[in-house]
Amino acid sequence: MKSIHTLVSDIYKLVDTKEVSEDVDIDACIEQFGENVKDLMRQQFTEKYDDSRKLRMSNIGRKDRFLWNVYNDAEKGEDILPQTYIKFMYGHLIEEMLLFLARAAGHKVTDEQKACEVEGIKGSMDCKIDGVVTDVKSASTYGFKKFKEGSVAYDDPFGYVAQIKGYAASEGETKYGWLAMDKQNGHLTYLMYDESDTQAPINNLISYDMKDKVKHIKKVVKQKTPPEVCYEAVPEGKSGNMKLAVGCSYCAYKKTCWPNLRAFLYSTGPRYLTEVKNEPKVQEIEIS
Repeated sequence: MKSIHTLVSDIYKLVDTKEVSEDVDIDACIEQFGENVKDLMRQQFTEKYDDSRKLRMSNIGRKDRFLWNVYNDAEKGEDILPQTYIKFMYGHLIEEMLLFLARAAGHKVTDEQKACEVEGIKGSMDCKIDGVVTDVKSASTYGFKKFKEGSVAYDDPFGYVAQIKGYAASEGETKYGWLAMDKQNGHLTYLMYDESDTQAPINNLISYDMKDKVKHIKKVVKQKTPPEVCYEAVPEGKSGNMKLAVGCSYCAYKKTCWPNLRAFLYSTGPRYLTEVKNEPKVQEIEIS
């Protein structure tokens, strides 16, 4: 039996040598990959997707203010752009490729898109690999580094930990992990967290009760007034200006939370300023 601990090295060996174990039906793996990609394209272009849930497993790890905005239909300052939809689709394609590689390397992939529920909050897990609840992620080189170093729990603006904890809690599991790929360089890593390991440095960050967290969120989103902003503004170098923290800069509700927000187009991309004491010498752009 293959072990989750050798998953990445086994995939690397497979793609390097093209040698498939005798106990792996590679044609069946290829067929399943093809069918899964076809299903993905059907979902994207021929089936109308309607998910009216305000709270779901995929967003339950986000900050209180973000979830309050979602639940209370706060006005979004930005619409999802076409290129963002393409980015999402690319991520789904990478997920299917990685699961194909896991199967072809002799690892057991089960429970794909299995329904999960915690205190009425529903979702569907990516899968289990070798019996371990697993989320498959494609990430930038910067984001990939957190999976490689095991530091996701320390810097988790998108709520990845609570999301996968929800899937695991639904299964009665305390062990879970991420198969992550650096989509710029092709590097892979597998990060596993085990809540039963009480000596792990991150244990105090991951060992909270998921049911209690869901109850807290349900209470927060029904408040009449919104919670504090998810992240405080941070200094923009030595200019005296203040800008959004990274966790806010990617949020569709940034203009709602920061009504006086201004955006300036730098060579590295837009920069969102909450306070301007020294006018930037670059083009100001509309937040829309």
